[in-house]
Amino acid sequence: MKVAIYGQTYTDNAFDYVVELLDELSGLSAEIVFEEEFYQLLSTSGKLEKYTLFNSEKGLDSSFDMFVSFGGDGTVLRAITYVQDLNIPIVGVNTGRLGFLSTFKKEDVRKVVKEFIAGEYTIVERSLLEVSTKPKLKEFESLNFALNEVTVSRKDTTSMITVETYLNNEYLTSYWADGLIVATPTGSTGYSLSCGGPVITPTAKSLIITPIAPHNLNARPLVISDEIEMRLKVSGREENHLVSLDSRIATVANGTEIFVKKSSFTIKMIEYASESFLKTLRNKLLWGEDKRN
Repeated sequence: MKVAIYGQTYTDNAFDYVVELLDELSGLSAEIVFEEEFYQLLSTSGKLEKYTLFNSEKGLDSSFDMFVSFGGDGTVLRAITYVQDLNIPIVGVNTGRLGFLSTFKKEDVRKVVKEFIAGEYTIVERSLLEVSTKPKLKEFESLNFALNEVTVSRKDTTSMITVETYLNNEYLTSYWADGLIVATPTGSTGYSLSCGGPVITPTAKSLIITPIAPHNLNARPLVISDEIEMRLKVSGREENHLVSLDSRIATVANGTEIFVKKSSFTIKMIEYASESFLKTLRNKLLWGEDKRN
């Protein structure tokens, strides 16, 4: 078994749960590789053995059985920038707060290995969005994909922007709003949800267009096929606006054409039988907690 371990933040007790995972893997004689910056954080305790390291440029390949991410959902979003199209299955151990992507409780970290070995899981392929621009921008030459959403939003102004929107080159509308979110099914429980968008199951072949605080109250979220290619163009009082791909943000000049479509590769997430998407919805969104039910 070959396992990569990654984490973005270091909380006081995170080390304890990493040690539990390492102890469980030791019984399998697993090959373990750490992300180098996370390893440096953990090694300050002086209790961590030497391990092979990886970074964003080298150390990972398609031979890995599992990529374990310690942190919250943001950590998983950063983890995909390492995995990219290598098809390494990802599981998130939640040392953060809410956790729709990082679903496994840190207290149950040993089960990450036990249930994997027992085959009590499925691999769910999550679609991504890919961004390109005209004229081309260096910010979108390599890491031009997003697992949750692509967002265009205003910058350096309190005034709204206008987002001219086309679907397969057919004009849809011009959103007059603070911005516009294009979300995947995975991202449907993120920023889009907070702006009134619907929840979509991870395997749905759909995308969501959700305006951010639109001036026209009739501008509602729209669900479209993920085979549709979008073209966006922003205008407003300022010369620039922001484009974000998950947590990565770039400043883009108004008038730039932004093309958004489904990426050519997917991210494989490990969904354990004990931590299914539907169970996560009930637990995280408190469905069924109404006393009248």
